[in-house]
Amino acid sequence: MKEKYSNITGIILSGGLSSRMGTDKALLKIDNQTMIERIAGVMSKVFKNILISTNYFESYRFLGLQMVEDVHRNHGPISGVHAALVASTTNKNFILSCDLPLISEEMIRYIIEYNSSKQISIPIVKESIEPLCGVYRNSLIPVIEEMMIDSTRLKKENGRSSASMKQLIEKVGAEFIETKSLPFFKDDLFFNMNSMNDYEFIKKKFAE
Repeated sequence: MKEKYSNITGIILSGGLSSRMGTDKALLKIDNQTMIERIAGVMSKVFKNILISTNYFESYRFLGLQMVEDVHRNHGPISGVHAALVASTTNKNFILSCDLPLISEEMIRYIIEYNSSKQISIPIVKESIEPLCGVYRNSLIPVIEEMMIDSTRLKKENGRSSASMKQLIEKVGAEFIETKSLPFFKDDLFFNMNSMNDYEFIKKKFAE
């Protein structure tokens, strides 16, 4: 058994709304186990400390993990990232969205062990980045806070929020980690589950 990291916090993002799914996708089951349980199971093989970033504590209390809610709400995933970084006691953190149920322990370890001095390290798959599966350092907290303050002001002026993960990455830069040549890479490793059709695909994958 490989060692678990105590100097890196594992963070699961679970918004709970799942508007496109029509129900909380993190609580959908495969073989009597919810998606978020599967994600937590993989994360627990790598990290000693795991927390869930969510505004729906009652939905995930059964996991017995630390939960944190957004400090600044209504900015999308970046609100959850900010809250988790504030709650974390480690400088380095691995953030994973709950809608990536096929992610593997090998890929998580590769990403966190990738040598980079940048504040963000995320995988790139088929020329697309995966911002909600990567390493984020606590030094990002003031940057995100400034972004959300500016976004709140702009929202009052024109009704639109400008704080996003894409904007954060463009602002501070990121280490983009190529993954397709890795021996444990699979085309659907970063499959994002957003619809009921996606859910049916995931169930078939676990049944194989």
